[in-house]
Amino acid sequence: MKTETLDRIRRFTEDRDWDQFHTPANLAKSIAIEAAELLECFQWSDDRYDLNAVREELADVMVYCVDLLDKLGLDADEIINAKMDKNEAKYPVERARGNATKYDKF
Repeated sequence: MKTETLDRIRRFTEDRDWDQFHTPANLAKSIAIEAAELLECFQWSDDRYDLNAVREELADVMVYCVDLLDKLGLDADEIINAKMDKNEAKYPVERARGNATKYDKF
């Protein structure tokens, strides 16, 4: 994440005095709500969708995610790589390649 982007998100919230509403719980709720709006872009078709609408909703999800990371003092690269380490262990290539089965059902 570029520093300018994070600073812009912070400034947007601060300028509107919305920080009081951006608790971790409220941000988590907002992520879920915006993710549902993103999913709505694909509601009736997997391959016919409005890319601009997808961009808008995906950006909303990401802004709330970045804000939550910032509020909790977390580093996106660190937590993503830690999770990828776990995913790679749960889904070894030789067992998971081309297979959508959950790891505990191999």
